[in-house]
Amino acid sequence: MERWNGKVAVVTGASAGIGAAIARNLVKQGMIVAGFARRVEKIKEIADCLKDSSDKLHAVECNVTKEESVTIAFAWVKNNLGPISVLVNSAGIIKESSLINGTLEDWRSVFDVNVLGLCLCTREAVRMMRETADEDAIVIHVNSLAAERVPFVPGFSVYPASKRAITGLAMTLRHELAGTRIRVTNISPGLVATEFMASYSVFSPEAMAAMPVLNPDDVAAAVIYVLSNPPHVLIQNVVLRPLGESW
Repeated sequence: MERWNGKVAVVTGASAGIGAAIARNLVKQGMIVAGFARRVEKIKEIADCLKDSSDKLHAVECNVTKEESVTIAFAWVKNNLGPISVLVNSAGIIKESSLINGTLEDWRSVFDVNVLGLCLCTREAVRMMRETADEDAIVIHVNSLAAERVPFVPGFSVYPASKRAITGLAMTLRHELAGTRIRVTNISPGLVATEFMASYSVFSPEAMAAMPVLNPDDVAAAVIYVLSNPPHVLIQNVVLRPLGESW
């Protein structure tokens, strides 16, 4: 991780859960992190807990579903922190719904964040990464095991499809970046105990306590693993499952 010391990383969805854990761990590894989220006060609270490294985590307000918000956020990073070396797309949502009785509004909101928001952030980050073409850079998508194996979970609706789209987008991006020093990695965890999942009725705290789960730091450790590999090594996909998970 030494070569990433002092380099700039952008982490979306950094106010809680997986994104917050990734942001914290990257700072601990010596990186300068711009945490993107709508709830910037949460990121500031995280920064305050980092003691001597609190000045390395910067809270940047960003709604990934709004193009203007995304472009403004990345412009702030460029003007205040410098070139981006790492992008971690961690922002994501799920809406309890169904394909039979769901609403277009619910379906669209999931794709707006999980797919189109990811596309917007990736576009802006890659444009900046290509300006420093002599340096290696990485785009990491926090995907889901549901992209590969769709479980029977009531209310999952379009969520697995939105995550499967990310798999395809990563493949396409690798094609577009062929010949550059920018790598693209998918990290697909199984069930992770977060606020995000706890808000879903099927995964109440009681239910989560009775099943094998990962924690956000497990996913952050996978990000560190990807970054720890030398520049000539491309880790395309990392799949994380809690031991004993049945689906």
